[in-house]
Amino acid sequence: MLLTLAKRILLVITGPFIFLFLAFVPMICGKRVGFRGWFWRTVSRCCSWLLWFLDVQVEISDEAREALRTDTNSVIAVNHRSHLDGFSMLHVIPNEKWVTFGAKKELCEATLLKRGFDGAGLLKIDRSKGRDALSSLVDAVQEMPARRSPILFVEGTRATEPGLPPFKAGAVLIAQKTGRAVRPFVISHSDKLLPRGKFFPFKGTIHIDVLDQMCFSPEQNTDACVARLRTAMADAYDAQTGEITHRD
Repeated sequence: MLLTLAKRILLVITGPFIFLFLAFVPMICGKRVGFRGWFWRTVSRCCSWLLWFLDVQVEISDEAREALRTDTNSVIAVNHRSHLDGFSMLHVIPNEKWVTFGAKKELCEATLLKRGFDGAGLLKIDRSKGRDALSSLVDAVQEMPARRSPILFVEGTRATEPGLPPFKAGAVLIAQKTGRAVRPFVISHSDKLLPRGKFFPFKGTIHIDVLDQMCFSPEQNTDACVARLRTAMADAYDAQTGEITHRD
């Protein structure tokens, strides 16, 4: 109990300085060659420290780690249960694998964060632009090296009900238009550790499954592809949680 309290006090003291460093270093170094690879590795280490401070562990198999280490030419599709999800993902992604996140335009253009997010290479998602927003994302992904993958939350927002809610088509559409595969990434139990409205999480373990790449050609029906992706991810999620995801 005392160790947990000490960790959380230390986090409250050091956390703001770590956040400010990660927010502002891209403003200074964002255009240097190799910066983004270094930056995301540093973010990954900071996520690992955060989870240690919070007494949250992440369970992932050796096979899944190897799949991530050798993964190329993919779009990572992940479900979203709580604010711990992004930290958990970056904690387990190996240094050999480069990633970036898609983020809402409003967040990317926040005064304090805009230049930092631009330097870090986050993908700006403008939900009000519809097809134009998708086109800009497709263009950005096409310019990425095969080693780098965008991470997209397939539900569009955090789930509030048991099981996996309906998926947005964005990840599949981007894969179809860029010739990339979809790499499903399934997170379980994070909402049990950090429910909505709770500031500090409970102690516990988050489970992550990394599924085989799924290929969707431009000729395939997008809705059918989304349904296939959701079924694969729901099967893995339900197996870990004991919940039953409704299949449309």
